[in-house]
Order: sequence, then structure tokens, then C-alpha cells
Amino acid sequence: MDLFDYNSEINKKESPLADRMRPENINDIKGQKHILGPGKIINRLVEADRLSSMIFYGPSGTGKTTIAMAIANTAGADFNKINAVVSGVQDIKKIISKAEDNKKYYNKKTILFIDEIHRFNKAQQDALLPSVETGLLILIGATTENPYFSINSALLSRTNVFQIKSLENADLMNILGDALKNAEKGLGNMGVSISKEALEHIVNFAAGDARKALNALEIAVLSTTPNDQGQRKITLETAEDSVQRPAISYDKSGDMHYDVISAFIKSMRGSDPDASVYYLALMLEAGEDPLFIARRVLIFASEDIGLADSNALSLALAAYQSLERLGMPEGRIVLSHAVLYCALAKKNNDAYASIDYALSRVRKGEIHPVPEHLRDAHYPGAAKLGNGLEYKYPHNYPGNWVEQQYLPDKLIGEKFFRRKE
Repeated sequence: MDLFDYNSEINKKESPLADRMRPENINDIKGQKHILGPGKIINRLVEADRLSSMIFYGPSGTGKTTIAMAIANTAGADFNKINAVVSGVQDIKKIISKAEDNKKYYNKKTILFIDEIHRFNKAQQDALLPSVETGLLILIGATTENPYFSINSALLSRTNVFQIKSLENADLMNILGDALKNAEKGLGNMGVSISKEALEHIVNFAAGDARKALNALEIAVLSTTPNDQGQRKITLETAEDSVQRPAISYDKSGDMHYDVISAFIKSMRGSDPDASVYYLALMLEAGEDPLFIARRVLIFASEDIGLADSNALSLALAAYQSLERLGMPEGRIVLSHAVLYCALAKKNNDAYASIDYALSRVRKGEIHPVPEHLRDAHYPGAAKLGNGLEYKYPHNYPGNWVEQQYLPDKLIGEKFFRRKE
């Protein structure tokens, strides 16, 4: 080890916990199971030595940089990192020159990781095209913005876009657990004793952001004085002080969970926007899964608003999809938008009442033959059976309507559309 390597090691030990605990191999990364893990797309590309340029799109602290570095380590590629905010075309040209040497003299791949790639202008993005096209550079871009709006089409056509999702609470727990055990890079030699409640509070505070969780844990540990036995006891109170946010008494698997979601739904049903957004805030702050809330809003839009305002369903679906792409904390805004819209919208539960009534009749055995004129008449021999022969095509009649039987014979006159007058 020379002086520069020694200084690098010293700097690494003094760097933040979140930086020290970055996994060096893609198999050690927690979360992102939709693209990472045995048999998943990125693992297959690395194992087959078929790496191609890609863009990682997702919230901060979810592992975009970590995945890029781990790919480079696992693939044995030369890793170069720049930030689009402070770098330009000249920086790109230097790395391209280096990539040419890597290929010519060492037969080694070169990965260029560009953080915040959406901040590159068109000229800067275009400077990447020839080297990405030929495979001289394997580009890995990271962005919190939708790349289909922020990256030019020429560069997009040469890359694969992967969505990086907010980490699950279980993933964050595993990441914190590793940091507490690891004596070389983590906090394993600091005599840390941390309560379950303190860990859960840090995880809830982080909201899917591993960097935020590790930073909070490090602050809690470093700001705690060891006792006479050399232990640093991290309590819930310590965790609250470290993240400057009080814990909320909220058992996500107990009565509080069910009581709050019940009050939330009933407040929207009762057209009370104040209570609706209050319960939304309570659930989000307590660490409730935002997508769980979005699913409840989606159901509500049809069950309780339904035909009174069909736009509510479109808005609720758009909110759910936006939340998937944005993650938190930005997702709180689209959730609030959807919740307030639903609370203020006119209400109608005809769709809910109608399908449940129809299902109840079918489940009682009321399954009757379809009238002959409504049966499928497109297969050979259908006409001989009389299928579809007397069907009246409504569009051939004034107003696109004609008197005709649709219900089975035994159900004529029945009302399955439970319409409130």
C-alpha cells in the first residue's frame, strides 16, 4: 500500500456511515428485487458479460449510485463517476480518452456513471452518443426525474431504463442491522444497544431512503455517551432527538391501523376534507405504506363516488401511478390531491351496490340461459342453432336504441342496477 492508498483508506473510514456501508457486490444489495437477485435482469447481464448502457430512475437514497458501483466491481470494469451539475463536455472527453486506453491496452470495460443526468443539456447528452453507440462507454445515468421527459430521445434509444423503487421497511431494517454488526465499516465495535422501537422510528422516518436511515443511526450512536460498561444505549427518545421528529403511537398491525384507515375512509365518505387530510398525514407520518393508502383511495373512487363523478377513478389511478414513480416525500402531494378530490366530490354507490346485488343472485344459483338472439353467431353452425338471428343492432335505429330483451327469460323485469333516485 502506497501513501495515496493509505490516505484513501483513512478518508474512507472518516466518511459517513452511508458511504462506508455501500455494498461492493450486486449480490449484497438489499431491495430492488424486481431487477436484482438470482435470475433477475441486471444479474443476468453481469453474469453473461453483456452489460449495456442504462438509466436508473427513482427517488433519492434508494441505491442508484450503489448499484452502479456494485455493477462495476462485480464486472471488473473501470468506474468513473461525474455529477451533471458540475461536469461538462470536457470531462466526458477525458473519460472517453481513458476508455480508449482501457480497451486498447487492458481489454477492460469502462463505466461512466453520471449522477443527475437529467441536468445535462442536449449538447452534453449528444456528446455521449458516439461512445455509447459503439459500446466504448457503458453509460449508467441516475435521475430522480422521469427520463422520458428529461433525457433526449437519441440517448434514450441507446439505453435501458430501470425504475429504482423506494426501499421497503424490511430492507431498511436489514441495512441498519448490517451497519450495527459490521465492525470494519459500520458500528459493530462501538458497543451499540438499540431498542426495537428506536430502530422502527428511524426506519419510518427514512421513508424508503437508505442514506437517510444510516445517517440518522450514525447521529444517534455518535451523540450517545457510552455508559460504565462501554455500551451506547439508543432508546426511542434518543432516536426521536436524532431525527428531530417525535414517534407516533401507531401499531401498523393492530387496532390503531384499522381505526385510522376506517376514520380516513369515513371522513372522505362524509365529504369532510379537513378530517380526510388529517388522517392521511397521520398515516404517512406513522410510516404507513403510501401505496396501501393509494389503493384504498382507488377503491373509494368507485365504491363511494362512482357514477356521481367518474373522473374520480381516473384521478385516483393517476395518483397511484404517480406515487409509484415519484416515491416519497413528493408522493404526499399527489395523495393529498386525490384524497381532497374524493372528499369534495359528489357521492354515489350505485356501482358498488349493483355488482354486489347481482353477485348475490348469481351465487344463489340464478344462472339462466342467454337469450338466443344475444348468443354468439360467428362460429360455423351458429345460424342453424338460431343463435343471433333476431338480434337488433342498436346503431341501426334512431338514437342508437331499440326495444329488445337482454336479461334471461326468467329474469325479465328484474332490476340489478341498484339506482338511487
